[in-house]
Amino acid sequence: MSANTGEQQDEMTQDTEQNAQEPQREEPKPPEPIQIDAVMAVVAHPDDAEFSCAGTLAKYAREGKRVYIVICTAGNKGTPDPQMKGEDLAAMREREQRAASAELGVTETIFLGNPDGELFPTLEFREQIVRQLRQFRPDVVITHDPFRPYSLHPDHRAVGITTTDAVYPSARDAIYFPDHYREGLEPWKVGEIWYYGAEQPDHFVDIGETFERKIAALVKHESQVGKATELEKRMRERAAEVAKESGQDLELAEAFKVVKLRR
Repeated sequence: MSANTGEQQDEMTQDTEQNAQEPQREEPKPPEPIQIDAVMAVVAHPDDAEFSCAGTLAKYAREGKRVYIVICTAGNKGTPDPQMKGEDLAAMREREQRAASAELGVTETIFLGNPDGELFPTLEFREQIVRQLRQFRPDVVITHDPFRPYSLHPDHRAVGITTTDAVYPSARDAIYFPDHYREGLEPWKVGEIWYYGAEQPDHFVDIGETFERKIAALVKHESQVGKATELEKRMRERAAEVAKESGQDLELAEAFKVVKLRR
């Protein structure tokens, strides 16, 4: 046996002994599916939830889950009519949203009432959302995807990133917003964030049985969709495209990018 061969064997033996002494790291296990008892959609405007995730919300409502919609702005600028007064439009859109929520079976709809088009990811705005998380304690939070390139509406971006920051770490950690304690609001750990409008969704929800509820809710937003003569056709075509993209045996679907959080 050559000297080189002997040296190689000695090195292999040393490597084996060293590996045996080092702690063995297990491959990370995929997280267990969370139990979903409550779902909360946090959106910028009245009608955002209906366009993006109403079929999913109606599905969970039908299953007896608690379902909440948090509307962050009053929607008081969403009109092409220059003669419309902002306060009148806000009142109209709140009525429309309440009617839409009733169609979906929503447990409660919360209106934060911030001015339309003026949202920024401030600490004050984050506190508003943390308050809702700690009060209603959802397992899943659905919101705008703030990380999608070319997400153009500033309110959508602001709501998405502020909701993300509210979920983690603010609602979870006790020292954020200590005034909440005096009101009886304890910290809360959300299980998952579901972003809609994502470029690369990885979770698809079958809305075949709740698509009609989605449309029934959407048409309640008459100030935004008008008489909506082509709305159902367009929405059905889009939901069918999403179902096809899922690669699953689905007819109609809504899509999300899921971020799982430790609880």
